[in-house]
Amino acid sequence: MAVTLPTWRPSRLGLKLFSAILSVNVAISATMFLAVSYSIDRGFIDYLNQAQERRAMLLADGLITRWETQQDWRWLEHNPERWPHIVRFELGQEHRERPSPLGEAQDFALRAPNGAFVIPPMNGRMGPGDWRWLTLHSDNEAIGSLGFRPPQQMMERMENRFLELQQRNLVIIVISIGLASLLLAAGLSWWLSRRTRALAIATRRLTEGNYHTRLPERGRDELARLARDFNVLAATLEANRDARARWVSDTAHELRTPLAVLRGEIEAMQDGIRPLNQENLSSLAQEVAQLEHLVADLRLLSQSDAGALDIHLAPMNLSESLASRLEDADRWLNGSGLTLTTHIAPDVIIRGDAQRLHQLWNNLLDNSCAYTDAPGKLQVTLNIERAHAVIVWQDSAPSVPESELSRLTERLYRVEGSRNRASGGSGLGLSIASALVIAHGATLEASNAPLGGLCWTLRFPLLTSH
Repeated sequence: MAVTLPTWRPSRLGLKLFSAILSVNVAISATMFLAVSYSIDRGFIDYLNQAQERRAMLLADGLITRWETQQDWRWLEHNPERWPHIVRFELGQEHRERPSPLGEAQDFALRAPNGAFVIPPMNGRMGPGDWRWLTLHSDNEAIGSLGFRPPQQMMERMENRFLELQQRNLVIIVISIGLASLLLAAGLSWWLSRRTRALAIATRRLTEGNYHTRLPERGRDELARLARDFNVLAATLEANRDARARWVSDTAHELRTPLAVLRGEIEAMQDGIRPLNQENLSSLAQEVAQLEHLVADLRLLSQSDAGALDIHLAPMNLSESLASRLEDADRWLNGSGLTLTTHIAPDVIIRGDAQRLHQLWNNLLDNSCAYTDAPGKLQVTLNIERAHAVIVWQDSAPSVPESELSRLTERLYRVEGSRNRASGGSGLGLSIASALVIAHGATLEASNAPLGGLCWTLRFPLLTSH
């Protein structure tokens, strides 16, 4: 069941995301504004200083050439109206309709060698920091000095032309970024809060036991992966709940059968239908023993689930353990109409529990004897493959459908689907075998055998010397 979202309303997470995103973007915008303003106020002035010095050098070279032609400054002193034309010509601006704001004639002044002004400053300001002077030389003789106004003195005139315009543009940019951040933060917080709200609703339903809840899986981002993980969790919990229900039902069924037999026989003895003799008491004892065996199996599985299985691992010879049990079971197998063939590599050492492994071999033998048609075959091999001891346990027909192989170790599961105890045990043998294998750090895998029956492949890690 997919989660249906209610009408959207602001959530705490959405408001936090909105505030965080908006704050970060506003901080970035403010930092950018301050950094650009500082760059204009400092870096741009340095650039203007260098540009004004280059212009002064160009004008100085041109004036030196003109002085060398006239040998004095009287030609300029008597005709000061020529000064703007000379400045524009020497700076290469004579063809421009509007001169550069750093190349205007009023930004330059000229003094003779005696200090008298040939071209005085037009605004009359001559403070200590108002002008910079460049001495003019011809043949190592000082012929005058060229004064130029530093950019700091021209900023008053340029602020209205450039700085105010740039700062106004920056303000517009910052406001635009702020508005865009506002919209982005609002949209992103709405999107995230909507998806997280769906997760919160689904989680609440899950905790209430509604394991049919599923989240829509859209996209490939982390939230989509979280939704997929949530759906897997919900499906797993649903499967576990169903398995637990089947487990309780099947356990009750398994316990009810021998209890019903016991009750029937006891009532028959009480009513005098059956005599109270040794034979009937032996029948009751068999039912009690079967109940004890079933309870012991259930206890072992519960310990395995809780991680409290009583097992003591120590270095042991797997070859001897397997060969000894198969040798002892030869008469039992012959009685079931099975022919045993083995190929066991010698001295295969693992860390294991001899008692638990003996129980494992018994469960596998029980399964082969119960479900293999007579006359049949049982083949067991033990080899070493890539730091693992590999046991291949296979028998002859009948086989198991491919779709049923993965369910063979489920508790109380039988392929034929019946509850007939004559066709097999309690249905816990292979579940216990799987638990014992896992307790040894090994793996158990079922497949169809070349002999026509079932094949179990067990892989135990070899004991490594350190």
